[in-house]
Amino acid sequence: MSKFVKRLISRDISGRLEGVNDAMVANVVGMTGNENYAVRKALREKGLSLMVVKRTLAAMATDGSSLRPAFDDQTGSMAVIWGGEDFVSLVKTVTKLAGSGAFPKLEIKGGVMDGEAMDAEQVKKVAKWPNRQEQIAMLLGQILSPGSTLSGQLVGPARKIAGQVKKMVEDREGSEG
Repeated sequence: MSKFVKRLISRDISGRLEGVNDAMVANVVGMTGNENYAVRKALREKGLSLMVVKRTLAAMATDGSSLRPAFDDQTGSMAVIWGGEDFVSLVKTVTKLAGSGAFPKLEIKGGVMDGEAMDAEQVKKVAKWPNRQEQIAMLLGQILSPGSTLSGQLVGPARKIAGQVKKMVEDREGSEG
């Protein structure tokens, strides 16, 4: 492949990955056409993108960006997977696909999060983290918990007093009637 063609391909890859800060790298070599289509379809449904690239071209295309470390310790062709709401959701989706048994040739090789390269084991650990939605739910629960406790403490005694007042009113009405 000539240097001119390599630069053209590198520019195309760079354009497709523009604005991407976090991504995963996987091996899809050996997958059948049907498996490849099924994986891409499952990823598209989750808002994720997959692009198969040669490592050297991807490294050239991402030189100077936060994605560059993902390609340092890799060899040959690989699939770059990116997109979704956050990196944890991306990792969870791909890990679930790889672990499903439906795609035995889909192998997680690594990734990059916030400019830091990650190996396959680190990526699998990230898959166990709560994603953005889960973190927001946990945070809201922690924020609302003290208010809920305070409300319960204020309403409990007030309800007891209101019950006693109601009983006294009923007793007086019963003795007058």
